[in-house]
Amino acid sequence: MRRVRKTEEGSCKTKPSVNDRIKFLFMAKGSSAELGTQIYIGMEIGYIEREKGCLWVAETKGIAAMLAGLIRKQPDFGAD
Repeated sequence: MRRVRKTEEGSCKTKPSVNDRIKFLFMAKGSSAELGTQIYIGMEIGYIEREKGCLWVAETKGIAAMLAGLIRKQPDFGAD
């Protein structure tokens, strides 16, 4: 078995930057909005029951709000 030096071992485990986290959170927020849109479409074409769809849309809005809060809490958000 080959031994890995500490420097090689740690090089694969890089910590994401604040900007990377913010980008990821914005992508997740966009995905949440896209899911909401797909749920509305599903309700319009009769594929999703309206009651269940409205519940799911409310949940996606809640998730989007939580993601927006996480974005605002990032240390460098809004800094130029």
